[in-house]
Amino acid sequence: MTRIHIQANLYEHLRNHFSYTSFHEGQEEIILDVLRGRDVLGILRTGTGKSLCYQLPAKMLPGITIVVSPLISLMIDQVRELEAIHYRQVVALHSFQQWSERQTILRNLHHYKLIYVSPEILQNKQIITLFKQQHVSLFVVDEAHCISQWGYDFRPDYLRLLEVIETLHNPTVLALTGTATPNVQNDIQDKLKRPNMIEHVYPMDRENISLVVEEINGSEAEKLDHLLTWIKGTNEPTIVYFSSRIATEKVAQHIANQLANKRVAYYHGGLETTDRLKIQQQFMNDQLEIICCTSAFGMGINKANIRMIIHYHLPPQIESYIQEIGRAGRDGRDSISVLLYRQEDIHIPLQIIENELPTHAELRFIMERLIDYQDNKVLLPLDEDVIEQQFLIQPTKWRYLLYQLEQHGIVKEQEVQTTESTIKEVFNEINHFTEQRLRAKRQQLNEVINWIHTQSCLRTKLYEPFQQDITRKEANCCSNCGVVLEDSLEHDVSTDKETSDWQTLLKRVLLIGDID
Repeated sequence: MTRIHIQANLYEHLRNHFSYTSFHEGQEEIILDVLRGRDVLGILRTGTGKSLCYQLPAKMLPGITIVVSPLISLMIDQVRELEAIHYRQVVALHSFQQWSERQTILRNLHHYKLIYVSPEILQNKQIITLFKQQHVSLFVVDEAHCISQWGYDFRPDYLRLLEVIETLHNPTVLALTGTATPNVQNDIQDKLKRPNMIEHVYPMDRENISLVVEEINGSEAEKLDHLLTWIKGTNEPTIVYFSSRIATEKVAQHIANQLANKRVAYYHGGLETTDRLKIQQQFMNDQLEIICCTSAFGMGINKANIRMIIHYHLPPQIESYIQEIGRAGRDGRDSISVLLYRQEDIHIPLQIIENELPTHAELRFIMERLIDYQDNKVLLPLDEDVIEQQFLIQPTKWRYLLYQLEQHGIVKEQEVQTTESTIKEVFNEINHFTEQRLRAKRQQLNEVINWIHTQSCLRTKLYEPFQQDITRKEANCCSNCGVVLEDSLEHDVSTDKETSDWQTLLKRVLLIGDID
């Protein structure tokens, strides 16, 4: 089919299935390449509709489109949204389903055009066998930065996707993310063994989001007061990010106690799945105004009217910060990102970094235990709770280590295959690689610290590693540039002598309710 015919057909499907008449930046180019059977790496700024890049091709291509998504809540939301517009041939496979529900889906795979799956589900041999019997036209790796060991949200299960793709007879691959440095982009292609992917990389700068960095030279109580001041300044949906689950809960309770008119909840990975889904839906339906959360909340959240993102703790790297602030202002209206910090806050991300990877002592202990497993011909347990008891290691560290062990041939399908001399050699290699990762993570944190202390434009400094040209905003750019009051922002807002001009004016933006 010629390019003209493909494009004409494309716009017809866009109107018929999604009621759109035009594409956002990058969507059409990515979709056209996918329809021509080309492997594509797409980097699109948050809020520009990455999901359409596979939802529309899934309608047009023969067979099935499989989408790997890292969050159950994200999959459920997308299925619900598609069903609401009568996109019926869509389903999600995930661990939260009843066994009978999952079996019904698996018996009827041929009825679907678009199937969302978690990377963990794709480790199930029965499911892979059933998928192999279908014609899979497109394999989508959503949030593809998760596949890179140098990305900010690395997940070992993503590294196993190459084997799945090969088992499914190498369908066209589309890898999508909102933020990725050139190193991460290269790593994604390397791990997928697709060095010739067509790259569609677009600017990440969200010009409608004003950037504010505010240093608090005082106590934690003073920092809480600053947070309350910002929250009191708006009635619009707000997300407050924390690095600590305990702080998430405590501050959410503090806000509820101090601001009785605000509907607030907390969200983190320690909550039951049902509670997380309930809170997310309440926020999406405007039943909650403020979410206090860890980074577990937000990936794939498509709520157009989030007006403010506050970081109460330092983000561990620039990439995650860009992703998180990109959840604001998806309707195109002026929005604000506020980062609050005290010099004492630096120990929090440092501690998190140290706890993410196995220590030298943990590695040595595990290698010794593996020799015992080999000698006694005992299979490794699958249950992570049992692993934690027997190896004295957190599940997140174990998943990282298990992948390394599999790559070195030490572990294969629960069986330990090694000798004492081999395992010592592998121990040194894994230990060296782990130290490399620790250094890289510390460097990423240093980049955040350098950014918040820059005296030049925060926007320019933030996006320099990702794009060549950064648009300089004339008004409401960042707290370093100051702001210019536009004629349209003539609202009666009281002036606090202790509040600087840029704070007052940015709060005026937050209080706008009916100006385009």
